[in-house]
Parts: sequence; C-alpha cells; structure tokens
Amino acid sequence: YEVYCRELCYEDANEFPDGLEKDVYDVHSRHCLLQHRSSGLYAGCIRLVFTDPVNPGTPFPFEQSCAGKLHPELGKQVLAHRHLLGEYSRIAVPEQFRRRKGEKHTQLGNLEIPAIKFEESRQFMHIPFGLYLAGAAIAVSSGLEGVVAMMEPRLARHLKRFGMIYQQVGEIVDHHGSRAPFYCSRNTLFKHLDPEIRKMLDDLITEVPTYSKTA
Repeated sequence: YEVYCRELCYEDANEFPDGLEKDVYDVHSRHCLLQHRSSGLYAGCIRLVFTDPVNPGTPFPFEQSCAGKLHPELGKQVLAHRHLLGEYSRIAVPEQFRRRKGEKHTQLGNLEIPAIKFEESRQFMHIPFGLYLAGAAIAVSSGLEGVVAMMEPRLARHLKRFGMIYQQVGEIVDHHGSRAPFYCSRNTLFKHLDPEIRKMLDDLITEVPTYSKTA
C-alpha cells in the first residue's frame, strides 16, 4: 500500500480505505517481507502468485498485461504446464530505501551496479536480489517448475550477475513503466547460481513452509 498507492500511485488509494492494498490474486499467493536487520524496518516485499486452485485456467497477471504480446512459441512453452507455474508480482521497495539520486520515483531503486564478483559485494547485498531469492525459495519449496516476472530488462541483467538467469518471453509493454515478461525455470536456476548463493537458497528453502493449494 505504501509503495503502490501512496508513493508511486500505481493503484488508487481511495479503493483501499483500510490502508491495505489487495487484489483477487492474493488469495492464492504467498507473500514475503524483507526486513532490514539493524533498523527493524521492512525493506521490500514480493509475492508469488500460484495457479488458481478453484479455476486453474484463470490468467496470471502477466497474461493480462501482455495480451497478444507473448512470443508465440516461448509463451506456449511457459504456459504448457500452468499448474507448475508461478508469477512474481507486487515487488516493491519503500522510499526510505530508494533515497539515492534518481531513485525516488523508481520501483526498486538504482540497479546499475558495477560488474563485481559476489564475494566482493557481500557487504551490500542488493534488495531486489534478496527479494527474488526469497521468491525462488518459495517457488522451489512449493514444487513449481518455473516462474514469470514482469520486469525491466536492466533488472534481468542485474539478476544475471548473481546467476539468476531470466529469459524474455514477450514484448516490452507499458506496465508501471516499460516492462516485459521474463521466465526462469527451476533447472536454469540451479544450473547457473553462484555456489555461495545456492547455499543461501538451500538455507532459505529449509525455512519456508510448503504451500498447499487447498489451504
């Protein structure tokens, strides 16, 4: 609510008088908050949308945003096993963590970082990376075979530096800015992750409760 309704105005705050932004996908999603340890403040959030257990054919959010814009063959492959697919969405970083020059009006802050090795950057683990790693832990622990995310190409480049490789499967569309659908399979994730990050992911997986679509 703070980021999507008040700071960036992606959603109409008047529709949520209780101060809690929500939509129809929340009932079959898993949510995660990233907390800044030293201050106790929440530094970001992400949710993983699962197939609707009541109506499995219900489109994912990206299908509605990219209607007619998915690459035909790639889109078909991604959606072939809908029940094993998920989508990251409602990814947000609050303003106090986007305060550097030029970041205030961007969803995730500045992603243009130097191309440095993981071991050299361990002191400033990037918030978007942390959110996507948490999302990956939820996806793996829930038995999904792949995930889609609407993101800017520069974010895909940023994640690739950590071995999280996303393939663009559709055209760039206007969705809270210029974004395109990107896909990462479970096999691709485990194949390319930096060994130290793989260990972090494994540790996270052990702490994530298994998602039940019938819960």
